[in-house]
Amino acid sequence: MRRRCAGRAAAGAGALLIAACGTGGMVTAAGQFGAPLGAAVAAGTRPDPPAVPTSTTLATPTPTPALSAAPPAQAPPSLTQAQIHGAVARLDGVIRATMARTGVPGLSVAVVHKDRTLYLKGYGVRRVGDPRPVGPDTVFQLASVSKPLASTVVAGVVGGKTVAWDDPVVKHDPEFALKDPWVSRHVTLADLFAHRSGLPDHAGDLLEDLGYGRPYIIARLRYEPLAPFRASYAYTNFGLTAAAEAVAKARGVTWEELSAQVLYRPLGMTSTSSLFDDYANAPDRASLHVKVNGHWEAKGSRDPQAQSPAGGASSTARDMVSWMRLQLGDGKVGGRTVIDQAALEQTHLPQIVSAPPRAPFGEAGFYGLGWNVGYDDLGRLRLNHSGGFDLGAATTVTLLPTEGLGIVVLTNGEPLGVPEAVAETFFDIAQHGRQTVDWLPLIGGLFAKMDQAGRSTLDYARPPPDATQRHPADAYTGTYDNPYYGPMQVLSTPDGLVMRLGPKGTAFPLRHYDGDTFSYPTQGENAVGLSGVRFTVREARRATAVTVEHLNQNGLGTFTRR
Repeated sequence: MRRRCAGRAAAGAGALLIAACGTGGMVTAAGQFGAPLGAAVAAGTRPDPPAVPTSTTLATPTPTPALSAAPPAQAPPSLTQAQIHGAVARLDGVIRATMARTGVPGLSVAVVHKDRTLYLKGYGVRRVGDPRPVGPDTVFQLASVSKPLASTVVAGVVGGKTVAWDDPVVKHDPEFALKDPWVSRHVTLADLFAHRSGLPDHAGDLLEDLGYGRPYIIARLRYEPLAPFRASYAYTNFGLTAAAEAVAKARGVTWEELSAQVLYRPLGMTSTSSLFDDYANAPDRASLHVKVNGHWEAKGSRDPQAQSPAGGASSTARDMVSWMRLQLGDGKVGGRTVIDQAALEQTHLPQIVSAPPRAPFGEAGFYGLGWNVGYDDLGRLRLNHSGGFDLGAATTVTLLPTEGLGIVVLTNGEPLGVPEAVAETFFDIAQHGRQTVDWLPLIGGLFAKMDQAGRSTLDYARPPPDATQRHPADAYTGTYDNPYYGPMQVLSTPDGLVMRLGPKGTAFPLRHYDGDTFSYPTQGENAVGLSGVRFTVREARRATAVTVEHLNQNGLGTFTRR
């Protein structure tokens, strides 16, 4: 998903809704202490003392309940078996209604409760125009739901004592560096998995759009400006990927093989992989779809191999059942320990505030290690992560460990809030016996707003009527260098100026806008329509530098003529 929404939307609808809508609530005094005392505490008053017997005959003493040694570690379960089964019974209708409202081509859903699969079903088609249906074994790209899978893999390696969550990354990858040498020496695996390294939002993603691979992108993170270390949250696919790569190096294998060794094979997740080629070659796979003029189209593909730990896994609803059972079972499945419980529990703890409350009584959102971590109205731990490719996939997983309850929703349509709406409606019905919020327009509206973020404030499709003339073509042509993005070539062709970028020299046509400013159509997952290209032309009437607006969000987008 493009940077304008992946930092929040791909981080999960739960955190999104807490931040933007105030849902999720907070634990009330009544919920913690019982209604009479809780109400008094909430009102700021002291509860009345118990009445004293007025009879001269002493009242029979009431036995005092035994005191607990400590408060419970977490809020007790509140959902009955009947409530959960009632929500499951209505899930089919929820899914069909959501698909009818959005037209999303295909969807696969699984629900787990206390180590049992309560629901496993596919809907719709794998590809528009192709009648082959989606089933429980259809392979979907997970996008950022890859992150909690990745933290599970690392927890397995931590449990084996090869690495520790608090190990500095340089201990296992000495070449890793960020802009500040002190931070480079001290940033840990946990820092990068919690997005608290100081790297800016989605650092490195634009390099991936240009076609650069994982080693090049991780090496270029050292050019990114840093916010305060461990005091700033910013969602970074390639920060997390760098940490995962360091863990793989500690084990002497690739990340893709490590994932299979530690998690996929032990759990029997035979259709799950961290290799894009495995998804691309799967006979039963869901194609990506985007909406064009109100109609769903399978227009292209998304190869996320460069950021595989953060967004490159693919799986099925059936395989994800095994992983949810592992998460809800403290690292065990069928009584067999697959991942060390203590190492796995670390991933479920809040590591940094990801969404500050917007009101005094609002709830903060937190990020753990590859998970959004929150607490609902009843004080129950809620683990969530969503994933999305603007090129055509949207996914979500939500767990309530106290209840032993989890749901995963996989779709083959661009992010419109479909998987999140299905999951939120399911939990809504389970808790209240009915749907209390129309989740689809609420969540979809948030996605629509974020879809506009990152776009230029100028409408490059409409040059100003009084636009000044450009210089001759040879004022702009030549080769320009940039230590972050690599070289740029500007060429004059019969069709006009062309800008070439990236390792494959991808061509971007330049259209004159005003003076020495041109526009070009952005491409890739983070595309934002037309963006600007501004040449700096001095007295010699020859450009000395060029700044690409879309690539300059962190101040790194200026190229200097050789």
